[in-house]
Amino acid sequence: MQELETVIALSRTQFAATALYHYLFVPLTLGLSVLLATMETIYVISGREVYRQMTQFWSKLFAINFALGVATGLTMEFEFGTNWSTYSHFVGDIFGAPLAIEGLMAFFLESTFVGLMLFGWDKLSRGKHLLVTYMVALGSNLSALWILVANAYMQHPVGSEFNPATMRMELESFTALFFSHEAQAKFVHTSVAGFLTAAIFVIGISAFYMLRKRHMAVAVRSFRVAALFGVFASIGVICLGDALGFISGEGQPNKLVAMEGLWETAEAPAGFNVIAWPDQEAMENRFALQIPYVLTPLVTHSFDGTITGARDLVHRAEVRIRDGIPALVALETLSDNPNDRDALRTFRIHGDNLGYALLVKRYAPDVTQATPEQITQAARDTIPPVGPVFWSFRIMIAAAFLMLGFLILATIYSLRGQITEKRTFLKIAPWMIPVPFIANEAGWVVAELGRQPWTVYGQLPTWISASTHSVGYMIFSLVGFVAIYTIFIIVEMFLMVKFIRKGPDDGPLPPAEPAVAAPGHTSQWSQA
Repeated sequence: MQELETVIALSRTQFAATALYHYLFVPLTLGLSVLLATMETIYVISGREVYRQMTQFWSKLFAINFALGVATGLTMEFEFGTNWSTYSHFVGDIFGAPLAIEGLMAFFLESTFVGLMLFGWDKLSRGKHLLVTYMVALGSNLSALWILVANAYMQHPVGSEFNPATMRMELESFTALFFSHEAQAKFVHTSVAGFLTAAIFVIGISAFYMLRKRHMAVAVRSFRVAALFGVFASIGVICLGDALGFISGEGQPNKLVAMEGLWETAEAPAGFNVIAWPDQEAMENRFALQIPYVLTPLVTHSFDGTITGARDLVHRAEVRIRDGIPALVALETLSDNPNDRDALRTFRIHGDNLGYALLVKRYAPDVTQATPEQITQAARDTIPPVGPVFWSFRIMIAAAFLMLGFLILATIYSLRGQITEKRTFLKIAPWMIPVPFIANEAGWVVAELGRQPWTVYGQLPTWISASTHSVGYMIFSLVGFVAIYTIFIIVEMFLMVKFIRKGPDDGPLPPAEPAVAAPGHTSQWSQA
């Protein structure tokens, strides 16, 4: 059992490492593709050469990020089969469908048109090349859509039914799977977070050029387009994050209590823990700084809602574990005798809580002999690791509001034609580039670690999902993946820095154009 626990921990660590590495590339690809389409649209409408040069330059950085994003993402799909074989068997019929569609509909679409976008400038008309860029943006975001539909099933399984004859979840409604509230909210929130990432990225690099008075025509206009693009994205990501939190809070109350450090059921109006020191063993906060009356409307979107705390959720889990034990016993009987009608009848009565019975099997191989202490221990496992989820959530929120404030100022300075004069602000801008990446990584931790102890929420526990590899194999593969992915990060940084230092090919641009600036301010570069 100890070796199994070690293999599970290493499997989780490996998948977390590869996912976090991969997710460094994804948001920038999503957002930069749409930002490229925006810049090229301005070029096609206005006919001004500077916007073509902008699009071509940022396309080079997009291509670097896209290529390494593909390289880091391919291995993750194979990991489901190699390291999580029980999970793959359990939900392969469902999980595989959106991933297959992603490859056929989105990835091939995106990959095909990327080459045309990069090398087709002199071979396609303006309108046709713009269509190609739109296809790249569409493919990038469709790819995210189908992957998040698959991920949303893990968070909130819908449209499926467990078949005791095959021991698998089977898809009953593709419509329910695709249109689940979790999937749609997760997709929109993730895509808009990508738009925000790209905006900060473009602003930071444009500020770098302006500080050095290089490529000013491209830099000032890129800054303005990205600032306007980003300020709306930052507002959207905060609003959509609230909507996703509301949906997830209803479907996964255990994740919600981890995000909020909420151990006791809170009657309205509950206070919001700005900071706290959660003690999971004692199920209490050793220290908490609260803002009164904020949590209830934030979580329930009302002023009188009750928020169930971790202790009550543990008690509910104990009830579900006890109710699920007969279903697990019946399932074991059906595996030996599929025609046992009594076992089938028992399974149908208690089958909704089968996943909870599997939790206690970790501590009591014979679940019929599970002690109250073992049931309580399994029930406590349903509360995810509170400390990491709690603090990751606050890092994400703090980063979102920091970016909102930054982008509001960037937009104001840019529209007033003052941005080249705000050297302190320009010096800060490049240091903002890591902020959206940190926020995205923190959001991933909240979403995925907050789902524990489940790979499929309420249905399949993580401890039973992993393949039966040796500890040595898992250590070798973990070290190998981390080493390879670290090399990928170094390659990306090297190529990005190389092309950023080189800068855009300014070409023959018209002389500096007169500015339209706020009264009392002039700037030869402020004219859009």
